[in-house]
Amino acid sequence: MCGVVGVAAHEPVNQILYDALTMLQHRGQDAAGIVTLQDGRLYLRKENGMVRDVFMNRHMVRLVGKFGIGHVRYPTAGTSSSAEAQPFYVNSPYGITLAHNGNLTNAETLAKSLYLDDRRHLNTDSDSEVLLNVLAHEMQNLGKTDPTPEDILEAVKAVYGRCEGAYAVVALITGHGLLAFRDPNGIRPLIFGKRMAENGGTEYMVASESVALTSSGFTIVRDVRPGEAIFIDLDHKLHTKQCVEPKEYTPCMFEYVYFARPDSIMDNISVYKARLRMGEKLAQKILREWGEDHDIDVVIPIPDTSRTSAMELAMKMNVKYREGFMKNRYIGRTFIMPGQQQRKKSVRQKLSAVPLEFKGKNVLLVDDSIVRGTTCHEIIQMARDAGARKVFFASAAPPVEYPNVYGIDMPVRSELIASGNSVEEVREIIGADRLIFQDLDDLVEAVKDTKHSRVEGFDCSVFNGCYITGQINEAYLEHLQELRCETAKIGKKGVQIVADTPVDMMGVAEYD
Repeated sequence: MCGVVGVAAHEPVNQILYDALTMLQHRGQDAAGIVTLQDGRLYLRKENGMVRDVFMNRHMVRLVGKFGIGHVRYPTAGTSSSAEAQPFYVNSPYGITLAHNGNLTNAETLAKSLYLDDRRHLNTDSDSEVLLNVLAHEMQNLGKTDPTPEDILEAVKAVYGRCEGAYAVVALITGHGLLAFRDPNGIRPLIFGKRMAENGGTEYMVASESVALTSSGFTIVRDVRPGEAIFIDLDHKLHTKQCVEPKEYTPCMFEYVYFARPDSIMDNISVYKARLRMGEKLAQKILREWGEDHDIDVVIPIPDTSRTSAMELAMKMNVKYREGFMKNRYIGRTFIMPGQQQRKKSVRQKLSAVPLEFKGKNVLLVDDSIVRGTTCHEIIQMARDAGARKVFFASAAPPVEYPNVYGIDMPVRSELIASGNSVEEVREIIGADRLIFQDLDDLVEAVKDTKHSRVEGFDCSVFNGCYITGQINEAYLEHLQELRCETAKIGKKGVQIVADTPVDMMGVAEYD
């Protein structure tokens, strides 16, 4: 999962992009990058690390220009040894730089076609570089020295004809302007807004989440529609094109469960309200299955994502709500942290228990989801060490049983604790006295309960194994697992891993 932002302004965009990326930092902590455009030249700074660490004052002053894009990422190849951050760049045609959130499910086929048919060299194993080169090739096919906005949008239409999967993209085309487009199912989020500049002109921002816009004073216009591309030329004129007929409008459910900030609005759905309703639905299930004599003394959230759901759950059950865990905010989110051992080690560095809220009590711990189970096992033990008499555990999401192929780091079944295990077996593994999961129908109802969204459904593939884009079969999942295991082995040998999603074509090069 990554965060992207693009800005077309009448003033220098370096600070605007920096501020937007800090608002999107929760979407990726592995690397960050910014590219700006001025007088036909691109200015780039990207590196591994958090936004605040990547961009020093000496870097910011060099990022000149009134157009720019930015990116924060985490690696989905299982390691943080990546030597490549985004945005990526190709010099032909025109000079194009691109940042991407998502995953191309046909990346390998595209990579081979780019090499054999289009004569394009890929320098990394990233599907984002594949997407950039597909776009560059289609721009090349225009055969024009000075393409119009309509020409550029027509080239994007050809990109849709080749790329499958989930993607939200921002790109700069040197000498022309800012481009953004979204996959035909709208799986990955993308929203744009505008504001009035001091000179009276209109400025635009496009980003993964609405908080990046509103924090910088932009007014939300709308979400980029599935299958739609938008282009802002150098005169700040907005052009839009429905490049392909949108398929079923199905954003990623896990955005609402975990990834998005609660103060974001995505596809006209308030993430905060959705999580409130998740807590309400979960409370109803607990009362239905555990009864009024549930024996819960206090409800405690696992900070931070589950806090909203836990508060509503406690209120509906008429049980005390307490903050029993204090979070060290200088430790990254463990789900995003690459590598199982690193995630496990960081839990006790990240959280500390308040013994007063646990001692002698039956506590219900609430988390947004259970993916690998490593974190909740450690947290349950922390609650016991703090003196809890009994520890119950509730997940605001259903069991995660299937790999994700659309850009979230859940590609291997063997790493998913609920895959092949019953609820009772999961309970025993994590060490809880009781365990309950949200029902999928309740989760869908909780998120979809709005009058203003055009969403038709959600990609719930990690819960039900139904892959919205199709063409995902057992052979594909097995191959993905093999690639993941291979990149993990290579990483241990000290080999450069440069993949967002591994592409099995060129291999990787060893370094000293």
